[in-house]
Amino acid sequence: MNYMDEINKKSKEELLRDMKPPGAYLDTFEGFGDLLGTIRQAENAAKELIDETSSPVKENETIAEEAPADEKTLEELLETLDSLVGLENIKQNVKSLINYVKIRELRKENELPNPPMSLHTVFAGNPGTGKTTVARILSELYKAIGVLSKGQLVEVDRSGLVAGFVGQTAIKTSEVVTSALGGILFIDEAYALAPDTGAGNDFGREAIETLLKMMEDHRDDLIVIVAGYTNPMERFITSNPGLESRFNRYFFFEDYNSEELYDIFDLMCKKSEYILTEDAKEYAKEHFKMIYEDRDENFGNARHVRNFFENIVTVHSDRVSSLDGHTRDDLIQVILEDLEKAAIM
Repeated sequence: MNYMDEINKKSKEELLRDMKPPGAYLDTFEGFGDLLGTIRQAENAAKELIDETSSPVKENETIAEEAPADEKTLEELLETLDSLVGLENIKQNVKSLINYVKIRELRKENELPNPPMSLHTVFAGNPGTGKTTVARILSELYKAIGVLSKGQLVEVDRSGLVAGFVGQTAIKTSEVVTSALGGILFIDEAYALAPDTGAGNDFGREAIETLLKMMEDHRDDLIVIVAGYTNPMERFITSNPGLESRFNRYFFFEDYNSEELYDIFDLMCKKSEYILTEDAKEYAKEHFKMIYEDRDENFGNARHVRNFFENIVTVHSDRVSSLDGHTRDDLIQVILEDLEKAAIM
Protein backbone atom coordinates (compact mmCIF):
# COMPACT_ATOMS: atom_id res chain seq x y z
CA MET A 1 0.00 0.00 0.00
CA ASN A 2 1.50 3.34 -1.01
CA TYR A 3 1.50 6.56 1.04
CA MET A 4 -1.54 8.12 -0.68
CA ASP A 5 -3.60 4.95 -0.13
CA GLU A 6 -2.86 5.19 3.58
CA ILE A 7 -3.90 8.84 3.64
CA ASN A 8 -7.15 8.10 1.81
CA LYS A 9 -8.07 5.36 4.31
CA LYS A 10 -7.57 7.61 7.33
CA SER A 11 -10.67 8.90 9.01
CA LYS A 12 -11.22 12.57 9.72
CA GLU A 13 -10.61 11.87 13.39
CA GLU A 14 -7.22 10.30 12.64
CA LEU A 15 -6.23 13.20 10.40
CA LEU A 16 -7.27 15.64 13.09
CA ARG A 17 -5.20 13.80 15.69
CA ASP A 18 -2.14 13.86 13.40
CA MET A 19 -2.48 17.55 12.48
CA LYS A 20 -3.35 19.05 15.87
CA PRO A 21 -0.45 20.95 17.47
CA PRO A 22 0.69 19.84 20.92
CA GLY A 23 -1.60 21.11 23.66
CA ALA A 24 -4.50 21.84 21.28
CA TYR A 25 -7.99 20.95 22.35
CA LEU A 26 -10.03 21.53 19.20
CA ASP A 27 -12.34 18.54 19.06
CA THR A 28 -13.51 18.51 15.45
CA PHE A 29 -11.73 18.39 12.13
CA GLU A 30 -13.98 21.11 10.80
CA GLY A 31 -13.16 23.36 13.76
CA PHE A 32 -9.44 22.92 13.29
CA GLY A 33 -9.82 23.53 9.57
CA ASP A 34 -11.69 26.76 10.30
CA LEU A 35 -8.87 27.91 12.54
CA LEU A 36 -6.20 27.12 9.95
CA GLY A 37 -8.21 28.94 7.29
CA THR A 38 -8.52 32.02 9.49
CA ILE A 39 -4.76 32.07 10.13
CA ARG A 40 -3.97 31.75 6.43
CA GLN A 41 -6.47 34.48 5.56
CA ALA A 42 -4.84 36.85 8.04
CA GLU A 43 -1.33 36.13 6.78
CA ASN A 44 -2.36 36.69 3.15
CA ALA A 45 -4.20 39.90 3.99
CA ALA A 46 -1.19 41.32 5.80
CA LYS A 47 1.06 40.71 2.82
CA GLU A 48 -1.42 42.15 0.34
CA LEU A 49 -2.04 45.30 2.38
CA ILE A 50 1.57 46.20 3.09
CA ASP A 51 3.38 44.84 0.08
CA GLU A 52 6.04 47.92 0.33
CA THR A 53 6.26 47.95 2.73
CA SER A 54 7.40 45.78 1.17
CA SER A 55 9.81 43.20 1.84
CA PRO A 56 13.17 44.05 0.30
CA VAL A 57 14.17 42.25 -2.88
CA LYS A 58 15.99 39.03 -2.05
CA GLU A 59 19.59 38.65 -3.13
CA ASN A 60 20.05 37.80 -6.81
CA GLU A 61 16.33 38.25 -7.40
CA THR A 62 14.58 40.51 -9.89
CA ILE A 63 10.85 40.91 -9.44
CA ALA A 64 9.05 41.69 -12.69
CA GLU A 65 5.35 42.36 -12.37
CA GLU A 66 3.17 42.01 -15.43
CA ALA A 67 1.00 44.98 -16.32
CA PRO A 68 -2.53 44.33 -14.99
CA ALA A 69 -4.74 42.48 -17.47
CA ASP A 70 -7.80 44.46 -16.42
CA GLU A 71 -6.43 47.97 -16.78
CA LYS A 72 -7.87 50.59 -14.45
CA THR A 73 -8.93 54.03 -15.58
CA LEU A 74 -7.04 57.15 -14.56
CA GLU A 75 -9.81 58.01 -12.10
CA GLU A 76 -9.71 54.54 -10.52
CA LEU A 77 -5.94 54.70 -10.10
CA LEU A 78 -6.13 58.13 -8.47
CA GLU A 79 -8.76 56.75 -6.09
CA THR A 80 -6.38 53.92 -5.21
CA LEU A 81 -3.66 56.49 -4.53
CA ASP A 82 -5.99 58.54 -2.33
CA SER A 83 -6.97 55.43 -0.34
CA LEU A 84 -3.42 54.96 0.97
CA VAL A 85 -2.89 55.92 4.60
CA GLY A 86 -0.92 59.14 5.03
CA LEU A 87 1.54 60.16 2.28
CA GLU A 88 -0.29 63.45 1.66
CA ASN A 89 2.77 65.17 0.17
CA ILE A 90 3.43 62.19 -2.12
CA LYS A 91 -0.18 62.10 -3.32
CA GLN A 92 0.03 65.78 -4.25
CA ASN A 93 3.40 65.27 -5.97
CA VAL A 94 1.98 62.44 -8.07
CA LYS A 95 -1.13 64.40 -9.06
CA SER A 96 0.94 67.45 -10.02
CA LEU A 97 3.21 65.23 -12.09
CA ILE A 98 0.26 63.64 -13.89
CA ASN A 99 -1.23 67.08 -14.62
CA TYR A 100 2.14 68.23 -15.97
CA VAL A 101 2.41 65.25 -18.31
CA LYS A 102 -1.20 65.66 -19.52
CA ILE A 103 -0.65 69.33 -20.37
CA ARG A 104 2.58 68.48 -22.23
CA GLU A 105 0.62 66.06 -24.39
CA LEU A 106 -2.02 68.69 -25.10
CA ARG A 107 0.66 71.23 -26.05
CA LYS A 108 2.23 68.65 -28.34
CA GLU A 109 -1.12 68.00 -30.03
CA ASN A 110 -1.48 71.75 -30.59
CA GLU A 111 2.04 71.95 -32.07
CA LEU A 112 3.40 73.95 -29.16
CA PRO A 113 6.98 73.45 -27.94
CA ASN A 114 7.71 71.64 -24.67
CA PRO A 115 10.82 72.07 -22.55
CA PRO A 116 12.93 68.96 -21.92
CA MET A 117 11.46 66.72 -19.22
CA SER A 118 12.80 63.79 -17.22
CA LEU A 119 10.40 61.49 -15.38
CA HIS A 120 13.20 59.52 -13.73
CA THR A 121 12.67 59.95 -10.00
CA VAL A 122 14.37 59.56 -6.63
CA PHE A 123 12.22 58.04 -3.86
CA ALA A 124 13.91 59.00 -0.58
CA GLY A 125 12.84 57.85 2.86
CA ASN A 126 12.97 55.15 5.52
CA PRO A 127 11.81 51.56 4.93
CA GLY A 128 8.12 50.77 5.12
CA THR A 129 6.91 54.20 3.98
CA GLY A 130 5.12 53.06 0.82
CA LYS A 131 7.77 53.62 -1.85
CA THR A 132 7.17 50.37 -3.73
CA THR A 133 3.40 50.73 -3.46
CA VAL A 134 3.50 54.24 -4.94
CA ALA A 135 5.88 53.10 -7.70
CA ARG A 136 3.42 50.36 -8.65
CA ILE A 137 0.53 52.84 -8.86
CA LEU A 138 2.69 55.30 -10.78
CA SER A 139 3.57 52.70 -13.41
CA GLU A 140 -0.14 52.12 -14.06
CA LEU A 141 -0.86 55.86 -14.10
CA TYR A 142 1.82 56.45 -16.72
CA LYS A 143 0.32 53.66 -18.81
CA ALA A 144 -3.17 55.14 -18.44
CA ILE A 145 -2.07 58.55 -19.79
CA GLY A 146 0.04 57.10 -22.60
CA VAL A 147 3.53 57.83 -21.27
CA LEU A 148 4.46 54.13 -21.04
CA SER A 149 3.45 51.39 -23.47
CA LYS A 150 3.09 48.51 -20.97
CA GLY A 151 3.08 49.84 -17.41
CA GLN A 152 4.87 46.93 -15.69
CA LEU A 153 7.07 47.42 -12.63
CA VAL A 154 10.43 45.64 -12.39
CA GLU A 155 11.99 45.62 -8.91
CA VAL A 156 15.68 45.02 -8.42
CA ASP A 157 18.61 45.85 -6.13
CA ARG A 158 22.39 45.84 -6.56
CA SER A 159 22.61 42.04 -6.60
CA GLY A 160 20.22 41.92 -9.55
CA LEU A 161 22.40 44.24 -11.62
CA VAL A 162 26.00 43.47 -10.64
CA ALA A 163 27.94 40.31 -11.51
CA GLY A 164 31.19 39.07 -10.06
CA PHE A 165 33.46 39.19 -13.11
CA VAL A 166 34.59 41.76 -15.65
CA GLY A 167 32.16 42.15 -18.55
CA GLN A 168 29.29 40.26 -16.94
CA THR A 169 27.75 43.24 -15.14
CA ALA A 170 26.96 45.08 -18.37
CA ILE A 171 25.18 41.99 -19.72
CA LYS A 172 23.25 41.43 -16.49
CA THR A 173 22.20 45.07 -16.24
CA SER A 174 21.18 45.19 -19.90
CA GLU A 175 18.91 42.17 -19.46
CA VAL A 176 17.17 43.72 -16.46
CA VAL A 177 16.68 47.08 -18.17
CA THR A 178 15.35 45.36 -21.29
CA SER A 179 12.75 43.55 -19.18
CA ALA A 180 11.58 46.94 -17.87
CA LEU A 181 11.13 48.62 -21.28
CA GLY A 182 7.61 49.97 -21.54
CA GLY A 183 7.40 50.31 -17.76
CA ILE A 184 9.27 51.35 -14.63
CA LEU A 185 12.57 49.97 -13.35
CA PHE A 186 12.57 50.31 -9.56
CA ILE A 187 16.06 50.03 -8.01
CA ASP A 188 15.93 49.64 -4.23
CA GLU A 189 18.88 50.81 -2.13
CA ALA A 190 20.42 52.17 -5.32
CA TYR A 191 23.28 53.82 -3.41
CA ALA A 192 24.81 50.35 -3.02
CA LEU A 193 25.85 50.66 -6.66
CA ALA A 194 28.28 53.44 -5.71
CA PRO A 195 29.82 52.51 -2.34
CA ASP A 196 31.94 55.05 -0.46
CA THR A 197 34.91 52.69 -0.27
CA GLY A 198 36.40 53.96 -3.54
CA ALA A 199 37.42 50.46 -4.59
CA GLY A 200 38.66 50.57 -8.15
CA ASN A 201 37.32 47.14 -9.06
CA ASP A 202 33.74 47.67 -7.88
CA PHE A 203 31.39 46.60 -10.67
CA GLY A 204 28.63 48.90 -9.47
CA ARG A 205 30.10 51.67 -11.60
CA GLU A 206 29.81 49.46 -14.67
CA ALA A 207 26.15 48.88 -13.84
CA ILE A 208 25.59 52.65 -13.51
CA GLU A 209 27.23 53.42 -16.85
CA THR A 210 25.23 50.69 -18.60
CA LEU A 211 22.03 51.94 -16.98
CA LEU A 212 22.68 55.56 -18.02
CA LYS A 213 23.31 54.58 -21.64
CA MET A 214 20.14 52.50 -21.85
CA MET A 215 18.13 55.27 -20.17
CA GLU A 216 19.23 57.57 -22.97
CA ASP A 217 18.66 55.00 -25.73
CA HIS A 218 15.13 54.24 -24.50
CA ARG A 219 14.17 57.60 -23.01
CA ASP A 220 10.73 57.52 -24.67
CA ASP A 221 9.58 54.23 -23.11
CA LEU A 222 11.48 53.67 -19.87
CA ILE A 223 11.28 55.35 -16.47
CA VAL A 224 13.75 54.58 -13.69
CA ILE A 225 13.02 55.12 -10.01
CA VAL A 226 15.89 54.82 -7.55
CA ALA A 227 14.98 54.42 -3.88
CA GLY A 228 16.55 54.32 -0.45
CA TYR A 229 17.41 56.26 2.69
CA THR A 230 17.46 60.04 2.14
CA ASN A 231 21.08 60.98 2.86
CA PRO A 232 22.70 58.01 1.07
CA MET A 233 20.46 58.65 -1.96
CA GLU A 234 21.54 62.27 -2.17
CA ARG A 235 25.19 61.20 -2.05
CA PHE A 236 24.51 58.58 -4.71
CA ILE A 237 22.94 61.04 -7.15
CA THR A 238 25.74 63.60 -6.73
CA SER A 239 28.43 60.92 -7.16
CA ASN A 240 27.99 60.83 -10.95
CA PRO A 241 27.24 63.75 -13.30
CA GLY A 242 25.12 61.46 -15.48
CA LEU A 243 22.91 60.55 -12.55
CA GLU A 244 22.63 64.15 -11.42
CA SER A 245 21.48 65.34 -14.83
CA ARG A 246 18.84 62.61 -15.22
CA PHE A 247 17.45 62.40 -11.68
CA ASN A 248 16.27 65.88 -10.77
CA ARG A 249 12.86 64.91 -9.41
CA TYR A 250 12.63 63.89 -5.73
CA PHE A 251 9.77 62.36 -3.74
CA PHE A 252 10.42 62.46 0.00
CA PHE A 253 8.56 59.76 1.97
CA GLU A 254 8.08 60.80 5.58
CA ASP A 255 7.68 58.40 8.51
CA TYR A 256 4.11 57.49 9.39
CA ASN A 257 2.97 59.16 12.61
CA SER A 258 1.38 57.16 15.45
CA GLU A 259 -2.20 57.77 14.22
CA GLU A 260 -1.31 56.62 10.72
CA LEU A 261 0.42 53.51 12.06
CA TYR A 262 -2.74 52.66 13.97
CA ASP A 263 -4.88 53.28 10.86
CA ILE A 264 -2.72 50.83 8.89
CA PHE A 265 -3.07 48.28 11.70
CA ASP A 266 -6.84 48.81 11.84
CA LEU A 267 -7.14 48.23 8.08
CA MET A 268 -5.21 44.98 8.39
CA CYS A 269 -7.49 43.77 11.17
CA LYS A 270 -10.64 44.65 9.26
CA LYS A 271 -9.43 43.04 6.05
CA SER A 272 -8.71 39.81 7.93
CA GLU A 273 -11.96 40.02 9.94
CA TYR A 274 -10.39 40.40 13.34
CA ILE A 275 -12.19 42.57 15.91
CA LEU A 276 -10.31 44.09 18.83
CA THR A 277 -11.90 44.60 22.22
CA GLU A 278 -12.00 48.22 23.40
CA ASP A 279 -9.09 47.79 25.82
CA ALA A 280 -7.08 46.07 23.05
CA LYS A 281 -7.70 49.07 20.76
CA GLU A 282 -6.44 51.47 23.43
CA TYR A 283 -3.37 49.32 24.00
CA ALA A 284 -2.62 49.33 20.25
CA LYS A 285 -2.89 53.13 20.06
CA GLU A 286 -0.48 53.52 22.98
CA HIS A 287 1.86 50.96 21.48
CA PHE A 288 2.15 52.84 18.19
CA LYS A 289 2.51 56.15 20.00
CA MET A 290 5.40 54.75 22.01
CA ILE A 291 7.28 53.21 19.09
CA TYR A 292 6.86 56.41 17.05
CA GLU A 293 8.23 58.60 19.82
CA ASP A 294 11.16 56.21 20.37
CA ARG A 295 11.95 55.69 16.67
CA ASP A 296 15.50 55.90 15.31
CA GLU A 297 17.09 55.65 11.87
CA ASN A 298 16.11 51.97 11.71
CA PHE A 299 12.41 52.63 12.28
CA GLY A 300 10.42 50.17 10.16
CA ASN A 301 7.17 52.14 9.77
CA ALA A 302 4.51 49.92 8.17
CA ARG A 303 6.86 46.94 8.32
CA HIS A 304 6.69 47.14 12.10
CA VAL A 305 2.90 47.20 11.87
CA ARG A 306 2.90 44.12 9.69
CA ASN A 307 5.21 42.24 12.06
CA PHE A 308 3.14 43.27 15.08
CA PHE A 309 -0.06 42.13 13.36
CA GLU A 310 1.42 38.76 12.41
CA ASN A 311 2.62 38.25 15.99
CA ILE A 312 -0.89 38.98 17.23
CA VAL A 313 -2.32 36.40 14.82
CA THR A 314 0.13 33.81 16.17
CA VAL A 315 -0.68 34.56 19.82
CA HIS A 316 -4.42 34.57 19.09
CA SER A 317 -4.12 31.20 17.35
CA ASP A 318 -2.33 29.65 20.34
CA ARG A 319 -4.95 30.99 22.73
CA VAL A 320 -7.96 29.86 20.71
CA SER A 321 -6.50 26.42 19.99
CA SER A 322 -6.26 25.77 23.73
CA LEU A 323 -9.95 26.42 24.37
CA ASP A 324 -12.34 23.59 25.20
CA GLY A 325 -14.35 24.22 22.06
CA HIS A 326 -14.61 27.52 20.24
CA THR A 327 -17.17 29.76 18.58
CA ARG A 328 -16.99 32.00 15.54
CA ASP A 329 -16.60 34.94 17.92
CA ASP A 330 -13.52 33.29 19.43
CA LEU A 331 -11.95 33.09 15.96
CA ILE A 332 -12.64 36.78 15.34
CA GLN A 333 -12.10 38.51 18.67
CA VAL A 334 -8.64 39.75 19.69
CA ILE A 335 -8.19 40.58 23.35
CA LEU A 336 -5.76 42.72 25.33
CA GLU A 337 -3.68 39.71 26.37
CA ASP A 338 -3.02 38.87 22.70
CA LEU A 339 -1.51 42.31 22.07
CA GLU A 340 0.53 42.33 25.27
CA LYS A 341 2.17 39.02 24.37
CA ALA A 342 2.68 40.02 20.72
CA ALA A 343 4.42 43.25 21.75
CA ILE A 344 7.28 41.39 23.45
CA MET A 345 7.81 38.76 20.75
